[in-house]
Amino acid sequence: MTLLYQWHELGRAWMAPLAYMAEANARIFSAQGSWLSNLPGAERIAASNELIYRIGKDYEKPAWDIHEVEVNGLTVPVVEQEIIKKPFCRLLRFKRYTDDADNIVALKDDPVVLVVAPLSGHHATLLRDTVRTLLRDHKVYVTDWVDARMVPQEAGAFSLDDYIGYVEEFIRHIGAKNLNVISVCQPTVPVLAAVSLMAGRGEDTPRSLVMMGGPIDARRSPTEVNGLATRNPLSWFENNVIHSVPSPYPGHGRAVYPGFLQHAGFIAMNPSRHFMSHWDFYANLVKGDLQDADSHRRFYDEYNAVLDMPAEYYLDTIRVVFQEFLLPRGKWKVNGELVNPAAITDTALLTIEGELDDISGLGQTAAAHDLCTGIAPDHQQHITVEGAGHYGIFSGRRWRDKVYPQVRDFIAKAAG
Repeated sequence: MTLLYQWHELGRAWMAPLAYMAEANARIFSAQGSWLSNLPGAERIAASNELIYRIGKDYEKPAWDIHEVEVNGLTVPVVEQEIIKKPFCRLLRFKRYTDDADNIVALKDDPVVLVVAPLSGHHATLLRDTVRTLLRDHKVYVTDWVDARMVPQEAGAFSLDDYIGYVEEFIRHIGAKNLNVISVCQPTVPVLAAVSLMAGRGEDTPRSLVMMGGPIDARRSPTEVNGLATRNPLSWFENNVIHSVPSPYPGHGRAVYPGFLQHAGFIAMNPSRHFMSHWDFYANLVKGDLQDADSHRRFYDEYNAVLDMPAEYYLDTIRVVFQEFLLPRGKWKVNGELVNPAAITDTALLTIEGELDDISGLGQTAAAHDLCTGIAPDHQQHITVEGAGHYGIFSGRRWRDKVYPQVRDFIAKAAG
């Protein structure tokens, strides 16, 4: 199981000198004051070299880079705090500070939100825009998942049941009675399971659940992502996409679904779009359109930064969510306990879907309403965002201008 990963690491090592050289060439043929930048064709040489550099470079986990936010017309500093550190996840809080007495009172009264980020290939920083926007009106916590290749084998395995256990622990730690939970894509399923189990035991549950673009019932409007999971038996995934982490990573020997394989799958879903994006990047550099070029850099710095998923968790998700559909069929047990969403009674439910979502098809997230029969109808709401794809419902202008105001108002109503 290790050989493919080792070959990948060897290829990265071979590419590194070329990438570094290309980066240096790009700089010296574009830097102001460099005599090389005045040569004929220098802009094309610089653009070609930067493109080579960005294709060949390593993409590490991006920083959250949230240092301030505007609240009530005032720019407020934001500090990233690690609240809980577990082997496979850190619970972070982005704490807002102000010297203004009136704003201090307002900040203290804001609703508390836990954003459960996906563990599905990209780092939690993919939700940077989600978190930054929520900080305008909320106290925000977020799950920051750890790259499995960085977790020593001594930490043990990590399954879908363990994921649910983490979510339960975080909810209890923050305090369920005053908490609103937002889950984006993959975590809609384990979050609904966690809250269902807590409700079934008689524990306090969050004031509201906001579920965005997730496969609650993957049988509805199946996408290409769903098709891949249903076309192949579980053994195919075990034999073809699970590999062991090589040295010198701390997780040496751990079985994972490698990030580089996931990234290849992302690209393969729409290769022409990525090719044209890179061609446009080259063209923008040549003609000096630095704003569009910088937008390309920011997007791919995030998109190309992927993490390894624990094999147990990945295979559990394939089986439970995409092959056996245990949640909507009412047959899912977690550590012997039946997951029963109908047990939830004191939590408001909002589901959000993108009209053009090609990852979680229309109806997959809305299916939560059919399962949560214990929630009063006037505490349930569904939004279909016209013209939005998967990412548009939680990131970008459409999220900030159209989706967020409705999320904010729903949470405020639940808090009231």
